[in-house]
Amino acid sequence: MDLTDTIAPRSDQLNAEDLLTGPRTVTVTKVARGSAEQPVNIDTAEFGPGRPFKPSKTVRRILVAAWGAEASEYVGRKMRLYRDPSVRFGGQDVGGIRVSHLSHIDKPITVALTVTRGKRAPHTVEPLAVYYAPIPESFADKVRTGGLTDEDRQKAIAYLGKLTNADPAEVAELRALMEEATDGEQ
Repeated sequence: MDLTDTIAPRSDQLNAEDLLTGPRTVTVTKVARGSAEQPVNIDTAEFGPGRPFKPSKTVRRILVAAWGAEASEYVGRKMRLYRDPSVRFGGQDVGGIRVSHLSHIDKPITVALTVTRGKRAPHTVEPLAVYYAPIPESFADKVRTGGLTDEDRQKAIAYLGKLTNADPAEVAELRALMEEATDGEQ
């Protein structure tokens, strides 16, 4: 019997205790402004909107260094989160969430981060390989052969807009074919 569910903390956010069983790879579904104390809420497909990841300033610095400052571009991207027991708060080791891998980076990124007041240490984030799920061939064939009705086209536009784990090149190709078939009326 797997006891993972029985040790999950009861909380309105992702906690370091959620990662006691090991690192988790999550997919960003939404980034929103939080409170003054925790200014960023990141919803993930794995934990849902009821348990957002509220990254520390250290993690936010890593995300900006790797992915840029525009948070709306994070949707669909993946990160591997892990529990770092050496994270300090109020002078005590309390543990916290850190990022070890990120999708959408080509090579490792090292950022000098504040460890304690006046002391910095390098933190390296590795590229996360993303394996794309194939778009159903029947759908792709319909788009490529122009076999979409107006109703199909509306569904296809919605479908392509929701894909977060499809090959971006294939999505771009299908969108271009749809636009060409409809003279850009999307």
